[in-house]
This record gives sequence, C-alpha cells and structure tokens, in this order.
Amino acid sequence: MSRSASLTRKTSESSIELSLNLDGTGKSSISTTVPFFDHLLTAFSKHSLIDLEIKASGDTHIDAHHTVEDTAIVLGQALKQALGDKAGIGRYGDATVPLDDALARAVVDVSGRPYLVHTGEPAGFEFHLIGGHFTGSLVRHVFEAISLNAGITVHVTVLDGRDPHHIAEAEFKAFARAMRKAVELDPRVDGVPSTKGAL
Repeated sequence: MSRSASLTRKTSESSIELSLNLDGTGKSSISTTVPFFDHLLTAFSKHSLIDLEIKASGDTHIDAHHTVEDTAIVLGQALKQALGDKAGIGRYGDATVPLDDALARAVVDVSGRPYLVHTGEPAGFEFHLIGGHFTGSLVRHVFEAISLNAGITVHVTVLDGRDPHHIAEAEFKAFARAMRKAVELDPRVDGVPSTKGAL
C-alpha cells in the first residue's frame, strides 16, 4: 500500500508543487523562496521521517504570507490524501522537544476533525522577523492551514524560550515527532483506530 501523494496548486498569488511519502526516511528537497521556511520544512521532514519535495514560488515581493500559507495548505491536503482511510495507524502522537533555550510540546490526533490549539509564544513573537523574510505570526498560520486541510487535531504549546529562531524550530520539530508517531503503521491495529469505524 503506497502512502504517498503529489499535488499542485496554482493561483494568482503562488505556485506550489509538492509530493510526500509517509513511509520515508526523512529525505527532503525544499525550495519555497522563503529561506527560513525551507529550514523549518526540512526539519519537519527529517524528524517526521516523511519524505518531502516542495517547489514553491509566489508574490514574496509583497510579503512571504501567501507563499507560506499556500504551501501549508497543500502540505495538509497531501497528508490527508496519503493517509487514505487511516487504517492501521497509531492515530495519536506527542512529543516535547528542546532547542537550547526553547522548549515546545506538540500533540496530534489524526481524527478527521480539524482543530488547532496554539499557545505559549512570548509577547511580540508574532512581529519578529526571522531570517529577514519570515514573521513569527506565520508559525501559527502554518499549523492552522495544515490542521484544517489534513483534518487533524493539533495542540502546540511553547513551554519556554527566548530566541525566536529557536522557538519556531522547536515547535516544528515537536510537531514532526508527534506526526511521526501518529501516522506510523502499528501492526497490532486492526482497521481504523476508532470505535466509530471511521476517521
């Protein structure tokens, strides 16, 4: 059973080509024209073990928002497609990840119900430019777009942190490790892991 997906999305604001394989080894080739976002997505791939290829461009002369958000939308859609009926998966995943001064926790439920709870980023984080091209506010936008389009429940909590780069990266790595657990196939799971029989 192939748990992979390839999607394309083109609008007047962005162009996204994305492919992924849930049963990968964390290989990635990512170019979104937003360097810090490339860094975050590379970390996501590496720590989730989801192979990920992304080629994206957009109206970054205005700002990075459209390209980042649209890439996250397509990533969520691809995750949903690759998961299929979700038979055999662990469904739940959680991880707490440090990065020097920063500490972040992520909890995921591949539930079919999109919901995001995102808390703990320090005051002013959303206004900080990271890498000169990526504002802190985009971190929440990414998790929101993935959650809504993948149909998953995501809780991300920043427990500590001072450096915006470290905080954002810890959040993505925690989310990656939680996703790794949630989408992994468990040989003891018979069918869909829900008493309803569907996710």
